[in-house]
Amino acid sequence: MQQLSALFHSWAGVPCEQMTPITANGSGRRYFRLSGGGRQCVAALNDDVRENDAFVYYSNEMLHRGLPVPEVYAVSHDRRGYLQQDLGDLSLYGLLQSKKAEGAAFDVEVVSLYRQVLDDLAKMQVLCRDLDFERYAMPRADFDSTAIMWDLNYFKYDFLKLVEAQFDEALLQRDFESLTATLLQADCRYFLYRDFQPRNVMLCPVDGRLRPYFIDYQGARRGAPQYDVASMLFSAKSAMPQPLRNELLHSYVGSFMNYGKEAGLEVDETHFMSHFPSYVMVRMLQTLGAYGYRGCHQRKAYFLESIPIALANAVAWMEQHDLPLPHVYEVLKNLAARYADNRETCTVQSSDLVVDICSFSFKGEPPSDESGNGGGFVFDCRALPNPGRYEQYKTLTGRNKEVQQFLQAEPAVAEFLGHAESLVGQAVRKYMERGFTHLSVAFGCTGGQHRSVYCAEQLAARIKSQYPCQVHLTHTAHPE
Repeated sequence: MQQLSALFHSWAGVPCEQMTPITANGSGRRYFRLSGGGRQCVAALNDDVRENDAFVYYSNEMLHRGLPVPEVYAVSHDRRGYLQQDLGDLSLYGLLQSKKAEGAAFDVEVVSLYRQVLDDLAKMQVLCRDLDFERYAMPRADFDSTAIMWDLNYFKYDFLKLVEAQFDEALLQRDFESLTATLLQADCRYFLYRDFQPRNVMLCPVDGRLRPYFIDYQGARRGAPQYDVASMLFSAKSAMPQPLRNELLHSYVGSFMNYGKEAGLEVDETHFMSHFPSYVMVRMLQTLGAYGYRGCHQRKAYFLESIPIALANAVAWMEQHDLPLPHVYEVLKNLAARYADNRETCTVQSSDLVVDICSFSFKGEPPSDESGNGGGFVFDCRALPNPGRYEQYKTLTGRNKEVQQFLQAEPAVAEFLGHAESLVGQAVRKYMERGFTHLSVAFGCTGGQHRSVYCAEQLAARIKSQYPCQVHLTHTAHPE
């Protein structure tokens, strides 16, 4: 955290005045918005140095080719942190959800953005096909038979096993090998984004309109272009109507053909379309693996909620296309029926776990555990910078914006909260797995007014957003 502040100072020429955590749904990386002296950027912290190297390399190469990706401003000496262009908070997925709430999900604006996104994708796939995948792609340079089987086993072990599906190992393996052979008959010499979905498309105002920019492509490698198109058009919670999918696919294929011809490539539209259904299927299976891991294992609500939708989509797709997956079809069909009947073992409903989070003053005693279970966490916030020492904050609490801005500007506070969230999150996941019903978390500071209140508020919001459990928040020293 201190390195990020120093990196910001080196890049911006002014000290970092504010550091605000940014929630990342499915990522192990930690993101922060840094600002000071009129300059602003997004910082990333990630212990996987190879992944960081790939992101920085791909970003620089794609910018050089005129593609809309964030500029990387600076990289720390240990390569665990870097600063990048701030693209704001509005994603294509976020816009789509707000439009749905208004009853106009796929209006003219959204469809136009999808067209632009897919045109940019086609350009990216062709222009970036010559990147140094041998050096930077992880864990393999190509989406080959080994990588495909990893994805299929991800579906097997992180979805089918976790939801306790009934299947025949030998028949499942036969289907996996058949699908792999079909996929590798496609033209696999293009840039494969790997996680091309609406959450990874940021929308920034440019000349009075929203312009798509792309993020989270550090997993890119060489592969077939059909995979990324399938990822975007069949994103489970987007619920795109099939006629619109067909229309956008046709638009994308036209762009892909044009960019390919400009680059002197022989592009066969019939060959492309013949392999598209199989790539939709492997992407759907990989996505179910991700939903199983992030949802059933890590208990993240967004991914749990997506499982029934993804199952229904996969079954419908297999019923519409002749795919060499008879056993996979039977397994998914049975699971889809089980979820529809609310008989699934990995429920999307809130668990019985109640997480009591409170703030208190060390001038008194930490709150007692009324559940009778004992245990829990007590975090001492007194080592953090204290707003109460300054006259303008004395009558305020950690719920006031001025105090929040003061604490958000302190790297030590963000680091402290990150550690607290990691510890409590681990306990929440295990408690839900084991059917426990109560966990207590307390934050204390000198007066129970500023630091403890702020930390309790922040952790409560993060636990609510990530886990399907109840969160009760109280401030014992300053209840208002």
